[in-house]
Amino acid sequence: MNDEQYQRGVEQFAQMVGAENIDALRERFSSLSPDFERAVMGVVGGEIWSRPGLDLRTRSLCSIALLAGLGRISALELNVEMALNNGATEEEIVEVFFQVAAYAGFAAAWDGLQRANVVFERMKAR
Repeated sequence: MNDEQYQRGVEQFAQMVGAENIDALRERFSSLSPDFERAVMGVVGGEIWSRPGLDLRTRSLCSIALLAGLGRISALELNVEMALNNGATEEEIVEVFFQVAAYAGFAAAWDGLQRANVVFERMKAR
């Protein structure tokens, strides 16, 4: 990945998490591994999230369903927050968990809803 792709990813994530939160997000990934942070920003943000085929709201809702179905709770919390910033409503996000329940199981939906509610409350408190 080149520097342009990396920068595009940083800008994409800044749009989704808020410019005031991008440094903290980058630090979360970088504290695990600087190379991991660079890959997330460059590949996930600079290549996947910035593709033109789906709007950010739709990408967010798809990501929530997949992450909940796979039980990826840490990434799920981040993606619920990004979905709200990308124009999804709490009601739409909750509805996604009914799809998760039907296709990945009620336990996966329950875990996801619990984590989503934490994000909803945190966002309301801001």
